[in-house]
Amino acid sequence: MENPIIELHGLTKNYGAKKAVDNLSLKISKGEIFGLLGPNGAGKTTTILMMLGLAEPSAGEVIVCGTNATRHPIAVRRKVGYLPDSAGFYDNMTALENLIYIGRLNGIAEREIVSRAQKTMEMVGLGAEMHKKAAVYSRGMKQRLGLADLLIREPAVMILDEPTLGIDPAGIRDFLHLIRQLSREQALTVILSSHHLHQMQQICDRVGIFVEGKLLAEGNLETLSGHLFGKDSLVVQVSVREAVAAPEVLERQLRGLDGVNSVVTTANIWELSCHTDVTPDIVRLFVQNGLNVTCVHKKEYGLDEIYHRFFENNVKKESFQWEVR
Repeated sequence: MENPIIELHGLTKNYGAKKAVDNLSLKISKGEIFGLLGPNGAGKTTTILMMLGLAEPSAGEVIVCGTNATRHPIAVRRKVGYLPDSAGFYDNMTALENLIYIGRLNGIAEREIVSRAQKTMEMVGLGAEMHKKAAVYSRGMKQRLGLADLLIREPAVMILDEPTLGIDPAGIRDFLHLIRQLSREQALTVILSSHHLHQMQQICDRVGIFVEGKLLAEGNLETLSGHLFGKDSLVVQVSVREAVAAPEVLERQLRGLDGVNSVVTTANIWELSCHTDVTPDIVRLFVQNGLNVTCVHKKEYGLDEIYHRFFENNVKKESFQWEVR
């Protein structure tokens, strides 16, 4: 990875005899949405605190935007915005007044602060609600205001810790869409910490799987799936209407396709394990053999199955309370 915006080298954090983070090395590039995935106590929040310079590593180092976060934490926090799982605002002030106040605290020039705050409120979809008191804002609206709090500072990196907690399903969908849009339009690097597997799969370019302070694996779905399930990372199931007259001949033809690793047939259902997606070639062979294909189903491993397979392979299930939502 060329010119990463975040680099973690051998990062370790001990609390007495307990290792909260264990020899973590990771690089995250500019404009990437990276997910920290794991159960409570996995080390995600401790890693975030070290990225922000709010906790000192027991070993290793954190480099954010070219700056050592431990030695120069204030310089790092000027470039990094952090949204906790519950953002707090002054309820007796309007959302716009809250944002203007935040802008002043961050040294934004008085001549531009109002227009910049208004523009930021529009950006996060709160333009029509900016003059309402923060007290009447819903949980989802407050999280959007929290994003505005980060964006008015024009950060290079945004760290979001369980940002969708307590938001209704429609609000979650809109919030995730907003994060992805902001990342793509402004080349913002986003680090998202969560244990909501489906949400992480929707938005993240890559994820890191954390258990007991260790990074077990990192990558996109394809990389993680290939690492776990090897070359048999895609299963294609084909159903045909009639019995095959010479199944051994068709099986030999299917095995001869580049990308097919194994073929199993039961009655009129054929299941093929593949290391590349050659579904059109598979279907074509069935048709060429005069068979009526009634259904083609591709099984690709999602983040849910990938995480739980890593989890089962590396730790005892009863060690953690894990919730899939």
